[in-house]
Amino acid sequence: MSLETFLLRVDRLAGGRGSGIMISEDARTHPKTVRAFRWITWLLVAELVIGVGALVVAMLLATNGESVGFAVWMRTVVVLGMTVTLFYFAWRAKLGWRWGYQRLRLFAQIFPVITLVMAAIPGLYPAWMVTEQIIFSLIMIGIADFLTSDHMREAYRKPAPTT
Repeated sequence: MSLETFLLRVDRLAGGRGSGIMISEDARTHPKTVRAFRWITWLLVAELVIGVGALVVAMLLATNGESVGFAVWMRTVVVLGMTVTLFYFAWRAKLGWRWGYQRLRLFAQIFPVITLVMAAIPGLYPAWMVTEQIIFSLIMIGIADFLTSDHMREAYRKPAPTT
């Protein structure tokens, strides 16, 4: 089985019924689409750096004998896993798969809300992690902003039904 065949199976799981829908080549290679994904990729790299940084801080604190709560460890693992998933969605969307765009846009709009609500729970996270979550949310809002632009919504619009 080739890598692309395997990835198409993963796409079917992640994308569901609409996993086979691609946007036009013109929309995919349009300068605004290319520019948006260039920015989205860099913003996701920033998210990854922040996630790895949070893990390093937690490990350093634990190594120095400070108590690092379960919520902090869980948050770091979830953020890293989520970021890898978002890279996959962005990669598939950049190739023209509509489902990848839809998933990336959905998560970019939902995760900042969840993250900020969790950061607002008193005592759940230490101050450094609350700051990390706020920065994470702001970057995700930036990704969502690119994805919800008029151009991107038009490029990835649902195709008209065929009769």
